[in-house]
Amino acid sequence: MSGWATGYTWRCDPCDYSNSPQGLRMTRVAWLFLFSKFIELMDTVFFVLRKKHSQITFLHIIHHSFMPWTWWWGVSYAPGGMGSFHAMINSCVHVIMYFYYGLSAAGPRFQKFLWWKKYMTAIQLIQFVLVSLHVTQWYFMESCDYQVPLFIHLIWMYGTFFFVLFSNFWYQAYVKGKRLPKNTQQRTQSGTANGSTAVANGSSVSNGHGVHENGLSNGKKHHENGSTLNGKMKKA
Repeated sequence: MSGWATGYTWRCDPCDYSNSPQGLRMTRVAWLFLFSKFIELMDTVFFVLRKKHSQITFLHIIHHSFMPWTWWWGVSYAPGGMGSFHAMINSCVHVIMYFYYGLSAAGPRFQKFLWWKKYMTAIQLIQFVLVSLHVTQWYFMESCDYQVPLFIHLIWMYGTFFFVLFSNFWYQAYVKGKRLPKNTQQRTQSGTANGSTAVANGSSVSNGHGVHENGLSNGKKHHENGSTLNGKMKKA
């Protein structure tokens, strides 16, 4: 927000390479943002070292591996200007995201406040739409003094590529349910299995008839045998 809330037009904003207060402020903020991307990369490294394979996805690895290096180029050659819009949006999204992570790490009594988990992915999808739309306007401008057009192309590809990946994650997690918590999956599978067993046992009416018929036939046999034996015994 160092420049986007103060002097930027939200359209064609060139980088300020001077020693002006705004230019230096944007450079400092850009370096802090770059540093945060390396922290996120370490998050993935810790998952690997702790063998938390269920929490490591293709999206997770690509996103956290891709961002630090691209932002190193961004900070080195264009710290600010039009190309920094996605950093501002991404920072806002991460504030919300890490607030959610803080609640989830606070213990079981805070679990009831985590009902909005799937909306985090929706917020991230909106982020990529905004990023792509913002840089797309560059292609329709008659003239723009932004100094590194290559970054515009990379940011557009970044927004589109990650929109596709996050959309696939949304589909797999919340439509097909492959990324549901394990306890939820176990309850669902147990409920389905028990329900099927109950139906199978309940529909085994033939067994009930078999027991009923056997009972009657045995009863008849016992009755007949008893009468015959009694009769013979009486005659004897």
